[in-house]
Amino acid sequence: MGPDVVPAAAGSGTTLRMLVSAVLGVAAMLAVGVYATAVLDRLIGRAVARLPLRPGAALAAPAREAALLLTQQRVRTERPDAQAWALAPAMLGALAAAALVAIPLSPTLALPEIASGIVYFGAAMAMVMVAVYLHGWSANAVFPVVGAYRFVAEALSYEMPLALVLIAAALPAESLGVGDIVASQARVWNVVRQPLGLPLYLVAGLGLAFWGPLNWPDAPDLAGGTAAEASGAQLLLWRAARAAVLVAVAAMGAAAFLGGWQGPGLPGGLWMALKTLALVAVMVTAGHLVARVRLERFVVVSWVVLIPLALVDVFLSGVLALRRVGS
Repeated sequence: MGPDVVPAAAGSGTTLRMLVSAVLGVAAMLAVGVYATAVLDRLIGRAVARLPLRPGAALAAPAREAALLLTQQRVRTERPDAQAWALAPAMLGALAAAALVAIPLSPTLALPEIASGIVYFGAAMAMVMVAVYLHGWSANAVFPVVGAYRFVAEALSYEMPLALVLIAAALPAESLGVGDIVASQARVWNVVRQPLGLPLYLVAGLGLAFWGPLNWPDAPDLAGGTAAEASGAQLLLWRAARAAVLVAVAAMGAAAFLGGWQGPGLPGGLWMALKTLALVAVMVTAGHLVARVRLERFVVVSWVVLIPLALVDVFLSGVLALRRVGS
């Protein structure tokens, strides 16, 4: 009996260590990504406004703003759903973390691969709608609930093209695993053989992260929308969770369309980080250069233009995959 117990205990210890390493790794990725997003947002905003960049101030700004919010008095509305209101930022951040689990940084810095990583990522990102709606509805105030319904109204308009271009990216690899998709780009990145994919993905990603021109739930015309009544630590957590979703979107874009860890000279993890930051910078820049689009106009454009283009992307990728198999 004794010899049988030891391997089981050793196996459970190894599993626990892997789980702890996975949690710490994802947490570190999110923390660095959220901080880098805040710094890039400040630097790009000043560059667009033609102000002095002041990198030192930009590096210190996230910590200063976090300290101010942590010392701010908490504002409460009348009869909110307090538990759901507190849960929403945590749920949004957890969904970003769950999505990152499916994205390997490099062959040596990867968790055990999820066989259907693309599907898993899409499922996690689809649940973002629940977190945003919960954040707006639970405050029991007008502007937050209007912002929540806005996000629900446009959900399919970004989810459909997002899912379609990710399916197209998986076709050359003949696998739904993100690691396999990265490995299939050893010679040619998907951004080259599927030129429609990355632009459509980034537009859909802006809608998913409700950032910049596609920020309707937390829009200024609603005095902050779902976050209109948030303050203090809760507002800090909500903003950090939004940035975490943007980082998760950028990381998947880097893996699915820019070859992931593929690249000369540098370690694979560093290549992945640089490509992710590059896509974050592109989306943050769009937020400073492109005016916010009207919700109803985006819905029409999505169903008339974006979704048909995404279907074309899937069709062309399927034809190329069949030709490769036939040859």
